[in-house]
Amino acid sequence: MLVEKPAGRTASELRPVAAAAAARGVLVKVGFNHRFHPAFQRARAIVDEGALGPLMFIRGRYGHGGRPGYEKEWRCVPEISGGGELIDQGSHLIDLSRWFLGDLTLAYGAAPTYFWDAKVDDNCFLALRAPSGAMAWLHASWTEWKNLFSFEIMGRDGKLQIDGLGGSYGVERLTFYRMTPGMGPPETTSWEYPFPDRSWHDEFAEFVAAIGERRQPLGNIHDAIAALDIVGAVYERA
Repeated sequence: MLVEKPAGRTASELRPVAAAAAARGVLVKVGFNHRFHPAFQRARAIVDEGALGPLMFIRGRYGHGGRPGYEKEWRCVPEISGGGELIDQGSHLIDLSRWFLGDLTLAYGAAPTYFWDAKVDDNCFLALRAPSGAMAWLHASWTEWKNLFSFEIMGRDGKLQIDGLGGSYGVERLTFYRMTPGMGPPETTSWEYPFPDRSWHDEFAEFVAAIGERRQPLGNIHDAIAALDIVGAVYERA
């Protein structure tokens, strides 16, 4: 079964689904398509090769603006959406951070409403901590005005930076900054992906492969529950 992210309004809505799927041997894939953008696929390969060394922190920003009447659309109705920008684009940032750092817990979170006259948050600010001590510093915004995506992965031996997602977010680009022995200016390599977005196609292909191989898909219901646990913890504090 394939469910679009965030798969539910709360983690408590998903836990019975996960239990029922496990009891019946059904695989549940959640649509975290950002994992399948080519820049992220290559970034994951570089991290897995150990080229960055131990990871220290992630810094992620994601945002867009709005349009007249945005505060009246379904995203701003919490009974339908489950929340605002935190559960919208914020859930992508949380999932990507978990993909690289592993399980994360909330160290700090805020979900204010700065601009839109709505019952949901239009910005969110998160500090998440991994058991290793690595941190993820995340900001998602509905008040960006010029669409923005930036995701940095910092290791002891180098840094990966992903900018853009194509379309209105700009050309997707991955830059690898490799530390030199003298700790001077880093060796820098960049890749650009000015192609149509194939992330949904590649994500579905991975799901089909997981079914055939009888394994958990990349980005499953347990990932969605973990992300929504963090979302819920922020909303509870707010």
